[in-house]
Amino acid sequence: MKILYGVTGEGMGHAIRSRVILEHLFEKGHEVEVVASNRAATFLSERFANVHQIHGLHIVSKENRVRKGRTLWSNVKEGLQGLPKQVRAYFDLIEDFAPEVVISDFESWSYLYGMAHDLPVISVDNQQVMNRCTLPDEVLEGSRAEFAVVKAFVKAKLPWCAHYVIATFFEPPIRKKRTTLHPPILRPEVLAAKPSDGEHLLVYQTSTDNESLLETLRGCGRECHVYGLERNLKEDRRDGNIVHRPFSEQGFIDDLASCHAVVASAGFTLMGECVFLKKPLAAIPLEGQFEQTLNARYLAHLGYGACIEGELTPARLARFFDSVPAYAAALASVEHDGNVGLFGTIDQLLDAVAAGILEGRHGPI
Repeated sequence: MKILYGVTGEGMGHAIRSRVILEHLFEKGHEVEVVASNRAATFLSERFANVHQIHGLHIVSKENRVRKGRTLWSNVKEGLQGLPKQVRAYFDLIEDFAPEVVISDFESWSYLYGMAHDLPVISVDNQQVMNRCTLPDEVLEGSRAEFAVVKAFVKAKLPWCAHYVIATFFEPPIRKKRTTLHPPILRPEVLAAKPSDGEHLLVYQTSTDNESLLETLRGCGRECHVYGLERNLKEDRRDGNIVHRPFSEQGFIDDLASCHAVVASAGFTLMGECVFLKKPLAAIPLEGQFEQTLNARYLAHLGYGACIEGELTPARLARFFDSVPAYAAALASVEHDGNVGLFGTIDQLLDAVAAGILEGRHGPI
């Protein structure tokens, strides 16, 4: 089957899980063309042929806070520069490839292509949980206005899809048809990792200017392996109890599997990996990005870790360390099916497309 696969480039989680699904699709013998933006395009181009670079939205942050003005200006500026390439990519695609179905990981370009050509569109992401499921009051408390805005955006991003496949480490009640929930989509390297309880704290940051975090870590009394704050490293650099480490995919997974606990932002992919490997997480959501706030609050709601909204102070970190045994006990019962259910759902949906059962534009449910 000919498949157009779209991947948004905001955050690497979309690219990482799309890699897993794309490997499955190629193993099944499907023909796939990929459209992706930003870092996702670079990541996927290193692993697959037929990856087309397109323009996509992105977020500008500083000191763990979304900078809305800079984000707007950067997207407008780069959008004007990228639009001719995007139009050219569109015409190249329809000239050389006639897809039968679209799979979109929160990516608008492939979705619009599918709608314009009356193709079935299958949504695969984690954001749709906000629109298609019922979330508990205690998770939304104090943020209902913000939730309403983000939910409306998510709903408008990919409406009328043939089916919505949602990756999630929590299982809220589904409130809309054509929706299935699956555990977080994990890389084979993560599924193969053997967890152990080491002594070090693993710290992951996407911001390079979070000096207050370093000050808190210096006084925590535990060795900290830090990724992301110094991105040009070629080898480890020690600063007291802090070890800045260069990024290595397998090295990071090994470090994660052997750590005592994790301090990181509240991105969905790493959170799902922590839950699978049963690693307590102190999740610090990026201020101004409600999706991360929701992830962190639900993590705390389930007892898998702490939600720290604002600055990670020494007192907050100490409370997190004190609670690690309780978090570990809650995580002990977590199970994962190794992506089997997810692959089964995708295969069934594609079989339905081939049989003419799953067709193009659906209603608003």
